[in-house]
Amino acid sequence: MSRRSNRTFLAFAAASLSLAALSGCVAYAPPPRAAVEVVAPVAPPPPRVEVVPPPSRPAEIVEWHPGHWHWDGRAYVWISGEYVERPHRAARWEPGHWVARPQGWVWVPGHWL
Repeated sequence: MSRRSNRTFLAFAAASLSLAALSGCVAYAPPPRAAVEVVAPVAPPPPRVEVVPPPSRPAEIVEWHPGHWHWDGRAYVWISGEYVERPHRAARWEPGHWVARPQGWVWVPGHWL
């Protein structure tokens, strides 16, 4: 291989690796950041009754995420429910919930199953 074609190959390889890294096609991923645990000193109020509107898109595509109480550091604030796009058709949403622990009430975030 000539010196020029060798440089061309190396430039192409470097560009390909850069493009793969930018598009997320790499084997390495940085470790996830630790989630900040939300702890409230008092129990949350009962959930609000929400009227669930009809979905604007087919149910195979979206799922209703019910509203919940959020602790803002001083008081509970209601976060209304919403439709969210499913990551895939079989995905099911496990809603977040509050759990009583010795240090207070801890929020366990919702997640897809």
